[in-house]
Amino acid sequence: MAVDHAYARELGDFLRARRGRLRPQDVGLEPGPRRKVAGLRREEVALLAGLSTDYYQRMEQGREVRPSDEVLDALASALDLDDEERRHLFTLARAARRPAAVRTRRAPERVPDGTRRLLHVMGTPAVVLGRHLDVLAWNTLAEALLGDPATLPPGRRNMLMVLFEDPGTPARCPDWETTALQYIGMLRAAVATDPTHPRATTIIGELSIRSADFRRLWARHEVRETVHGTKLFRHPQVGELTLDWDVYPLPGNPGPVLLVYTAEPGTADDERVRLLASLHASRDSRTARLSEAARRRALEPRTP
Repeated sequence: MAVDHAYARELGDFLRARRGRLRPQDVGLEPGPRRKVAGLRREEVALLAGLSTDYYQRMEQGREVRPSDEVLDALASALDLDDEERRHLFTLARAARRPAAVRTRRAPERVPDGTRRLLHVMGTPAVVLGRHLDVLAWNTLAEALLGDPATLPPGRRNMLMVLFEDPGTPARCPDWETTALQYIGMLRAAVATDPTHPRATTIIGELSIRSADFRRLWARHEVRETVHGTKLFRHPQVGELTLDWDVYPLPGNPGPVLLVYTAEPGTADDERVRLLASLHASRDSRTARLSEAARRRALEPRTP
């Protein structure tokens, strides 16, 4: 009988997704006639891993099984997992071995004052992300590049939510699906450490209801603990620019991370970042002057 164990359910979902992406010929098996499944059958995975079909089926069904590290190694080989996927498998399985009643301590996510000061002296776009990709802090260049998170309700200031819910995102982000898979992989890594976290449940639940694209990509169970990459932006003021991005951990375990976008000095992309900074500074200066003028008018005595 299956038990209500979040890690066991997540482990079962992950195994099914990885089984579904493999074809028999990928692992040296004959396809055979009349296959009803796109990927491998359960009994084929069990055979490759040296397990009984019943035992493997219980794992996929999220039952309370406690696979040894040797069994996990065999499954990783049978499913042709890469290094990140193998780590993900072990993380889920080892957590599933613990009693379901174990409670996870969840401290509020905070941005250190020093990090906020660092953001505002950086000459490049940067944001602080929580473990579920919530935008916790940002600098003015990030605001100029990505849009102002302050215009969104606090609960919607999330990189995944903006990516899937803002209709203008595909126009600004030509490599939209690649970015979506990176973010989803990062969220998967967070879910692996605490699948019942209320924030993760909210994000996944709301996006699953509102976005068919999210449902399709989330079901792939991609796992990417991505810490760097390259992203193409299409900005309405400065045009296209390609920036490198890197993620730096901040204090806490697990804690927020600093996401920084940079361009190679002296390149056209670097010039566009500088132009973006100049345009944004001019806008802020003009807004400040208008606000000050409006304040002075409000204070002027009115003639009868």
